[in-house]
Amino acid sequence: MIDIREVSKTYYMGEEVVHALDEAKLFIGAGEFVGVVGPSGSGKSTLMNIIGCLDTADSGEYYLDGQLIESYSENELAAIRNRKIGFVFQNFNLLAKMTAEENIELPLIYQRTGLRERRERVARALERVGLTERRKHRPTELSGGQQQRVAVARALATEPSILLADEPTGNLDSRTGEEIITLFERLNSEGNTVVLITHDDRVAAKTKRIVHIFDGKILE
Repeated sequence: MIDIREVSKTYYMGEEVVHALDEAKLFIGAGEFVGVVGPSGSGKSTLMNIIGCLDTADSGEYYLDGQLIESYSENELAAIRNRKIGFVFQNFNLLAKMTAEENIELPLIYQRTGLRERRERVARALERVGLTERRKHRPTELSGGQQQRVAVARALATEPSILLADEPTGNLDSRTGEEIITLFERLNSEGNTVVLITHDDRVAAKTKRIVHIFDGKILE
């Protein structure tokens, strides 16, 4: 599913050279639930951006679902992101003026999915995260945990190959965070491939396999 081979990424900040990824190697098979854990500045965000096709490597190769990514244009990368990856962010990234179901429907509109199929997918996604009864509520009418569930449902609606969660519990209290991790565990048991990026060892411990990243190097 994810095959990263000797990938490096360097940033230049004034005179300082930052090796965000240093010949990183990572293989994640279909159906896995993997935690990527590391401190701030370790390269987690860069790794997430490359896995999510939000950025490309300076060197090395990245295969997503058997496709070599480096040769794609920005428009092609956007299409791959939309089809293959469901993103869940720390800050939820919901549109305040839209209801839960409208937020979930939005990426399907970008995909030009037909109205009937959109409604069916939105309904299925809401049911999977247990929020069918809150579908008409706007983000300000939902708790933090419910907002994150909407974000998860939005990711699920496009039926992606991978769920990529970046610090999904970072803005939640410990009890609500545990509920979200339990949701990811259930989704994984239903067949979803989940990559969860976190700085919290306790969160990572809930995954089935832990990958550590430090100074741009990946260790298992």
